[in-house]
Order: sequence, then C-alpha cells, then structure tokens
Amino acid sequence: MAGHPLTEWKLTAAQSFTDHPHRTLVALSVPILGSLVAEPLTGLVDTAFVARLGVEALAALGAGTMLLSALIWGFSFLGVATQTRVALLGGGDREGGASDRSAARLCLVAMTLATVLGCVVAVIGVLYSDSAARAMGAEGGVADLSVVYLRLRLIGLPAMLASLAAFGALRGAHDMRTPLWIAAGMNALNLVLDPLLIFGLGGFPAMGLAGAAIASTLSQWVGAFWAAAAAMRRLGRPDGFDWRHARGLLSTGVDLFLRAAALNGFLILGTRRATLIGAEAGAVHQVVRSTWFFNALFLDSFAISGQSLVAHFLGRRDRRRARHVALVVCQWSFGTGAVLGLLMLVCQPWVQKLYIPAEAVALFGMPWLIAAVTQPVSGLSFGTDGVQFGSSDFAFLRNSVLSALVAGVSLMWSVEVDSPLAMDFVWWSFTAWAAVRAAAGTLRVWPGLGAAPLKDRI
Repeated sequence: MAGHPLTEWKLTAAQSFTDHPHRTLVALSVPILGSLVAEPLTGLVDTAFVARLGVEALAALGAGTMLLSALIWGFSFLGVATQTRVALLGGGDREGGASDRSAARLCLVAMTLATVLGCVVAVIGVLYSDSAARAMGAEGGVADLSVVYLRLRLIGLPAMLASLAAFGALRGAHDMRTPLWIAAGMNALNLVLDPLLIFGLGGFPAMGLAGAAIASTLSQWVGAFWAAAAAMRRLGRPDGFDWRHARGLLSTGVDLFLRAAALNGFLILGTRRATLIGAEAGAVHQVVRSTWFFNALFLDSFAISGQSLVAHFLGRRDRRRARHVALVVCQWSFGTGAVLGLLMLVCQPWVQKLYIPAEAVALFGMPWLIAAVTQPVSGLSFGTDGVQFGSSDFAFLRNSVLSALVAGVSLMWSVEVDSPLAMDFVWWSFTAWAAVRAAAGTLRVWPGLGAAPLKDRI
C-alpha cells in the first residue's frame, strides 16, 4: 500500500505534533475556525436578503432555520464519530493495509448512512412541517411561509448530513483546510443564487422566501458532492461496503444524541427563564448569549483539532502523546478563553451602546461580567470535550453534560423570577454548567477519573 493517501498523512501527523505541538495545533485549528464561522455568516447574508421581503418572511426564516438547526445538532454524531474512527485508523497499521482500506470503507458507510437518515427524516419532516412550524409559534401567513421554506430546505437535509460525515472523515485525516474551502464555496454559491432566486434577477422568476430555500438547498447538494469527492481523494477509493461500521456509528449516536439533547435543553431553558423575567431581560440575554456562541466558535476549533490528534495517537497505542495533546489543547482553550473574556470586558461600553435598549441597561452589566469571567472555564469545557471525543469516551461525555444540566438548572431556578437577582442567576447557572463539564473533563484525564481511556497506567 505504498503511496496510499492514508499511509502518507498518518506518518507525518505524529511527527509534526511531536516536533512542534503548539504550532501543529494552531495550524489545524485556524482553518476549522474559518469553516465554523462560514455558516453563521451565510445565515446573516440570508437574513439580510429576506429582510427586504417583510416581517412575515423574516419571522418564517427564523422559525425554519431553528428547526433545521435542531435536526442537524441531533445528527451531529455522524461527523463526530466518523472523525474519531478515521483518526484512530490513521494511527494504526503504520505500513498501510487493513487500516487504509477500512478508513475508506468507513467513510463510504458514514456518508451512505447519513444520506439514508437524511431522506427518512426529510420525508417525515415534510409530512409534519405544518405542525412543526406551529409548534414554533408561527401563525397565519408566517406559518404558511415557514412550511414552504422548511419543505424546500428539507430536500437538502440528506446533503447536509452527508457533508457532516465527509467533513468528519477529512478532519479525522487531519485535513482541516478542505472543509474550509468547501464551506466557503457553498457560501459563495448561496450568495450568488440568493438575489437571483429571491428577487428574480437575471431572468429568473422572483420566488421570495422559497427562492432563499432553493438557493441554500442547491448549495448544500453541490457541497455534499464536493465533500464526498474530497474525502475519497484523501482516504482512497473504498474496496467494499461494510455495514458493521454503521452499527458502530449508530451505537455511538445514542450517547451523542442524548448529550446534544441535554445541551439544547439547557440553552432553551436559559432563554425561557430570561423571557419569563421580562422583555428587558430577554433582550439582554439575547446579546450575551449571542456573544457566548460567537466565542464558542474559537474554542471549538481547538477541541476539533484535539479530537483528531488524540484519536490518532491512541490508534498508535501511544497514550503518552495522547495525554500531551490533551494538555496542549487545554492550555490553548483556557488561554483563548481568558483573552476572549478580557476582550468582552474591554468592549462592554460599545456593546451596551450598540445593542442594549436604554430600559435594559440596568440588567446588562452583571450578566456580561459573569459571562466574561466564565470564558476561561468555558474554554476548558470545550477543550476537554474534544479530548473525550478523541478517546471515544462518549458515555462519559453524556453523563457529564447531564450532570451539568442538573447543576445549571438547579441554580437557575433557585431564585424567584421576580427577584432582582433572577437575571444574574441565569448567567451564574451558565458558569456552573461550564464548570461541571470542565471539572469532570479535566479529572477524567488528570489523574484519570474512573475507567479513563487516557489514564496514565505506567
């Protein structure tokens, strides 16, 4: 198997990190950050175009994208599990051979499974799209537009899930740049198609919100084929189809699905609590939460890089270097969180002036301060999550997030909704939520809580 794509990169990955650990982690993380940022930027472009259609179209866009985001989050295990398993295979069998062929077969099975699941969920979604839109609070014209938008976007769901799997395979092979170029290409195509299909430019019929949905769906299918071709080029062509990989991906998916549900549950409860406190609190929460999500993109880039590196070294049965990866990832995650928190403190006056209504200013200071101070802890929670992903410690991740959910919600609801401290406690609960995850993840590696995959057994 000399010259096989997998054989070539798996020998250089270990040496690169061994020689230059910090430089290697940053080099892997920067393109990941670019691909993560691409999606919200596309959402902003779509929003800007659709806003010209009126408030009903904009509200329908919000309801539809929220539902699609929940679906994608629920099936994110396709990318996570594929990335870890490909990286594990890349760490073993140095001379090539079985691991090379198995990685290509795994990628094919993951993309096929993603496409099949996407088709099944899309059909169900089309059948129940009206009920789903109304469950989001859409009524009248907004509900009608939401249904049209959601049904057209669901045609692209198989492509979205297949892209998740292909991106996971590429990142498992330490190719972080190709997903960035694909994401950028998809976004560029969407940017070109949006005005043509929404407003009927260039001889196209004006389709309004439906045009925005079609533009996104077409871009996603182009991206899916591009990602599939890139993954096969990186890993080599599969020599067969092995459904045993599907069983492994699905068994992993149960733990990751429950984890995603717990994460979503906490975020939804936080938003609901802020809304119950009052409109001013809801406005403050939206600004602070949006900033927290933006910062999370930076932190998640280190986690994704660490995931591939940890799995790679475990595949080589090199636990010592895998633990070194964990240390470097946590250092960068914590340090980046500290820098982001400092920037939040420095930028507070400008954020308050630009985004906070005058009647909500009194509620803004403390939640923003709490969120800023929590950034290093949040960084550590992301970093340790990536380490656990890389070590296939999915059941532990599920349990730690469920524990964090209980701790955060208990603190959030420990004061009455009409208390002057109620909004502060919403963000203290975010601190508790992040701290439980960070503490559990750190103790899992140092000294090695329970049956830790990275426990130093020497």
